[in-house]
Amino acid sequence: METKSARLTVLIDPVKKEAFEKLCAAQDLTPSQVVRQLIREYLEQHGVTWKTRSAIGSRTRQKAE
Repeated sequence: METKSARLTVLIDPVKKEAFEKLCAAQDLTPSQVVRQLIREYLEQHGVTWKTRSAIGSRTRQKAE
């Protein structure tokens, strides 16, 4: 897991925001957890690799070619 965080500000329709937050709560997830997962999946879908530094050490995340 990432050890440092950067802020991403997203503008969204208030009605969609409320629906998203309710769905996340129903699934016992935070909106941030879901957004991070969506970003990881989007990067993988497009073949983008990235490096993550964990508390144990660094590892490289790569998509299987």
